[in-house]
Amino acid sequence: MKWQKFKLFVQESIRVLRVTKKPDKFEFMTISKVTGLGIIIIGLIGFIIHLIKSIFV
Repeated sequence: MKWQKFKLFVQESIRVLRVTKKPDKFEFMTISKVTGLGIIIIGLIGFIIHLIKSIFV
């Protein structure tokens, strides 16, 4: 039973590795920009919430 689960996991992992590809430079830069923008937006939201909290408390 455990060997079957392990074998299935290995087969699925191999399948995923065959489907994936290395991103080119343009795709990598786009992903980096979007991720950085998301981090900045989440940080600003947290900062604004903290500012509002400190004003009213």
